Amino acid sequence: MSSLSKTRLVSPIRGLLTLESIPGVLSLLAGKPAQQTFPITSISINVRSQESPSEEITLKIDSQGGQISEALQYGPTNGHKDLVTWLLTLQKHYHGRSEDPSWMLSVGAGSQDLLYKAFLALSNPGDSVLIEAPVYAGVIPLFVSSGVNMVENWPVGKPYPKYLYTVPYGCNPTGATTNLQRRKEVLALARKYKFSSSRYILCLDDPYYLLYYGPEPRPTSYFALEAQDGHGTGVVIRFDSLSKVVSSGLRIGFVSGPAPILRAMSLHTASANLQPSSLAQSVTYALLQHWGISGLDAHTKYVSQFYRERRDVFEAALKKHLDGLVEYTSPVSGMFLWFKLLIPPPAHDLNGEGDSSELIKTKALENGVLALPGTVFFANGQRSAYVRASFSMLDDEQTDEALRRLGEVVRQARGEI
Repeated sequence: MSSLSKTRLVSPIRGLLTLESIPGVLSLLAGKPAQQTFPITSISINVRSQESPSEEITLKIDSQGGQISEALQYGPTNGHKDLVTWLLTLQKHYHGRSEDPSWMLSVGAGSQDLLYKAFLALSNPGDSVLIEAPVYAGVIPLFVSSGVNMVENWPVGKPYPKYLYTVPYGCNPTGATTNLQRRKEVLALARKYKFSSSRYILCLDDPYYLLYYGPEPRPTSYFALEAQDGHGTGVVIRFDSLSKVVSSGLRIGFVSGPAPILRAMSLHTASANLQPSSLAQSVTYALLQHWGISGLDAHTKYVSQFYRERRDVFEAALKKHLDGLVEYTSPVSGMFLWFKLLIPPPAHDLNGEGDSSELIKTKALENGVLALPGTVFFANGQRSAYVRASFSMLDDEQTDEALRRLGEVVRQARGEI
């Protein structure tokens, strides 16, 4: 645990909230507002019917079973019990992990919130973390602000890292999905070298697990593998998100992993924002309870197919407008395509690769297309000829036009027009 985590105290109020559920107890504990003062009496949610997408089904959160009271009131730091229980069932369904005292599950305000609190719980200034190169740009500021050293290739003689951060399915930015053999090798290395000398932790940021659309079966998750190799659990902290398959605005993510680490994360939550939104959790639970596991499976199958078709349209437009001007590997999960621009290197480095930064940030934007240059996904800000493009939002016609515009500026950079 980090030094900061060791100084966190259990809230004198939140630490006792679970005692309110003891039958017969009359609680004078928490400063909860009286339910009678809430102006909202019920909430109705319309969702598309899975059997007939043109039809809608209304789900209602009201006084039945105290649902509306729970949705509008303070709740447990690590998530409402019903939602946590449902998500535990989900982890057993997808990863074969039954409940036991060694691990737990907590809900957060999106997986980014949970990643931040995990890094707080694990990292001291000066600690080293092993990362991918390129890496999800959203974690770079977190590591920088906490004084953590980000290392991509481990040098001989350097103390082992505290943990490895990786995105194993449909990686942001590369779109890469780690194959099964590499997962086993990474897990074996974590066990062999015991990252941080006494503990070995793999932080798995996995918002695209449910967006797999490859031709082969989805590779087994690290969370499942650690329970299968006969060497015990406690290696993996798994970060899941419903943002990509249900709603990004609900801000619902959940983390599964070693109980001591998740308890430390909950102490950070209790100090920072008390809990994830009760209302967002209630809306999410109403939908998941309505669907059941089979309904969620059907929905994510639809979503995955949607993004596979968007990927195919994007790649077709790439071939149409940038044939011979880019190199890429087709993703099998997620919503990103990472492609290399075949442009000349800077004048002072004739043997190197091109740099996409100026072309993407200036020339492409001036021509009406917006993307991200590869350099922002490297911890050291190194030059990169790569570009990350999201194919999730534009329709077929817009995608074709965006890549036509990009093709123009790439040809200009190559001196072809």
